[in-house]
Amino acid sequence: MYEALTHGLWLERKVHVVEEKIAPVIRDIQRRVDRLQWRVLDAFRRHGVSDFHLHSSTGYGYGDSGREVFERVFADLFGAESALVRPNIISGTHAIAACLYGVLRPGDELVYLTGRPYDTLHKVIGKGRDGSGSLADLGIGYREIPLLPDGEVDWEAFRAALTPRTKMVGIQRSRGYADRPSFSVSKIREMIEKVREIRPDSVIFVDNCYGEFVEEEEPTHAGADLIAGSLIKNPGGGLAKSGGYIAGKAKWVERAAGRLAAPGIGIEGGATYGYLRDYWQGLFLAPHVVGEAQKGMVFAAALLEELGFDTSPSWNDPRTDIIQQVVLKSPDLLVAFCRGIQSGSPVDAHIVPEPAPMPGYEDPVIMAAGTFVQGASIELSADGPLRPPYIVYMQGGLTFSHVKAAVLLALDHMFSTGGMPVGKQA
Repeated sequence: MYEALTHGLWLERKVHVVEEKIAPVIRDIQRRVDRLQWRVLDAFRRHGVSDFHLHSSTGYGYGDSGREVFERVFADLFGAESALVRPNIISGTHAIAACLYGVLRPGDELVYLTGRPYDTLHKVIGKGRDGSGSLADLGIGYREIPLLPDGEVDWEAFRAALTPRTKMVGIQRSRGYADRPSFSVSKIREMIEKVREIRPDSVIFVDNCYGEFVEEEEPTHAGADLIAGSLIKNPGGGLAKSGGYIAGKAKWVERAAGRLAAPGIGIEGGATYGYLRDYWQGLFLAPHVVGEAQKGMVFAAALLEELGFDTSPSWNDPRTDIIQQVVLKSPDLLVAFCRGIQSGSPVDAHIVPEPAPMPGYEDPVIMAAGTFVQGASIELSADGPLRPPYIVYMQGGLTFSHVKAAVLLALDHMFSTGGMPVGKQA
């Protein structure tokens, strides 16, 4: 593959150096995958998963035993009392919105503990009574607590922000488009314990997108009341075509289900159409696929650091999600990197991404994602808003080998801009 690259021989030498360096980390990831795979297999066996559980329902979906057992297995794996896993959840943002609207009522208040949430939630939170149906439009208050310069929670500001109206505390596990580290489950456990100490009656919600099966525990194991995420990210194992999940305490999952469907229907209805077999198989494969994505991100971080770029997490840092941040410091390099990833995609490799406005985002965004499932973040993609310091966020990868190839093509595109430091080239 190196012969097709402008600086193929030089990059091949760099790759060999990087592969030797990261070998212990790759072995650690594989050991964790083995433990998680055993846990998933054990859950399938204990719940008696059978061939008839793979068949989907139509119509109202009442009595869908496959869906019911799948949600019990999902809840079991996530350390939750209950789970709602449905194809009609459009995205992670939709799942999160169902949680917020399900729990909060007019006059209540949401406090985000971990700073400004992901861009697509801004419209859900809203500003003023504008008729949009946002939280603000319904009279639900919102505050966010900026993180301290060292990335830690500002507990003094949190205490000061609390009011008698505060009902829910939100935590975002992954960095999103923020220039801060993602939070490990152990760190989230500390946050939950501290929130319980300060405001024991609050409902603690965690946006778990990009984090599933990266660590051996999930935020619900650590005491979160509700978590939510997308099936076309980690837990779908690359096979889910659509859908999302909500998991946690049964009371709050039921409230979210009432918002997603209708009060009185809740979790009882909901056809699974032709999706259920993919959900089962994708969940079974999820530890392996997530492990492949992690290995790819470790490789990418190590190679890009070798070339002088700042990355977060670094190649040997602990990981809690499948996202790799790289600071490129140049709009041209950001565009070139994404175009290189696109050119290394199995689908639509010929498409040339351009920065463009995106619904829910405040700056033009460039997105590279030649995926089998539209927008599937567990498949390799790269994107970033065109704003300083021009950070690219890379995530996913169904196979380690594919991530390697695509990263090398991204570097080839960056060399072609002339924006790479001369000393870093051949």
